Amino acid sequence: MGNVVLVTGAARQLGGRFVRRIQRDPDVDRVIGVDAVAPAHHLGGAEFLKADIRHPAIARVLAETGVDTVVHMDIHGTPLGSRGGRASVKETNVIGTMQLLGACQKAPKVQRVVIKSSTSVYGSAPRDPAVFTENTPPKSLPSGGFAKDTVEVEGYVRGFARRRPDVAVCVLRFANILGPCADSPLAEYFSLPVLPTVLGYDPRLQFVHEDDAIDVLRIAAAEPCRGTLNSGTFNIAGDGVLLLSQVSRRLGRPTLPLFLPTVTWAGTFLRSLGITDFSPEQIRMLTHGRVVETTQMRETLGFRPTYTTAETFEEFARSRGPGLLPPESLARTVDRLAGVLPARRGASQ
Repeated sequence: MGNVVLVTGAARQLGGRFVRRIQRDPDVDRVIGVDAVAPAHHLGGAEFLKADIRHPAIARVLAETGVDTVVHMDIHGTPLGSRGGRASVKETNVIGTMQLLGACQKAPKVQRVVIKSSTSVYGSAPRDPAVFTENTPPKSLPSGGFAKDTVEVEGYVRGFARRRPDVAVCVLRFANILGPCADSPLAEYFSLPVLPTVLGYDPRLQFVHEDDAIDVLRIAAAEPCRGTLNSGTFNIAGDGVLLLSQVSRRLGRPTLPLFLPTVTWAGTFLRSLGITDFSPEQIRMLTHGRVVETTQMRETLGFRPTYTTAETFEEFARSRGPGLLPPESLARTVDRLAGVLPARRGASQ
């Protein structure tokens, strides 16, 4: 008998893709997708069980199916379709994780648990280090939103790992996942015709391609290859960084620099219209940025992303179509201004 894998969040695009892909692994005998709503996409030959992980009934699902590997992907920053607002998302992220881990604790057959977390656990603050490692404590803990959810989720995961030391636990802290099917708040922000930015800041950003996200989840859900270890906590990001100004050029979307209070107001306004979830946590990230070290991902986990941060964003930009301004023209204009302004400052001095 091969592994029996349970995947939460199967109704999401990324969760559905992972369910379809993990079925092809020779060591996997059965895959069970779980979500509170039926997926709009097909799951291949996998089974689907409509179950809400916020309810204790998830324990019965694990007991009846004989699951030995749990891949928890139902941790998100936005609701799926009409599944309620921020309160519902928080319940799924935090209460759902607590119930799921409680069920795993009582299930003796569970041998491996994989958690899809986020680099947002580090927060974004003006005194942040240039690069976060897995052991770097945040200078300022996230105070709300999805970032705070991930901090609470990882707290529950650490408690579970202490109570079930026989279970291999892998926490994957993903940088922003992008690609043609991305459905995150950041993807919605990048789809705006004009990008509101904070005056005087040009943050550094990292991205992970959806294909790489699927591949690293597969590595985490399987027995480790020789010379690697897939239990522990790992930062997951593509090589390199992009500045927000470079992102806007490649999208062909102009930026609108605003004072921070105005950006906060604009975010609240856009959120009230349902255009994008421009949360305070996202505004802090688009102000101070966030960069993580990925040495452990390569040397311990044994994963090397196919796409760099720049290549990931290039694919995402192509999927969103042209912006208001051709990227080439926008880049030439900005470069000309960058060349002229220093000369004028020097002449005035």
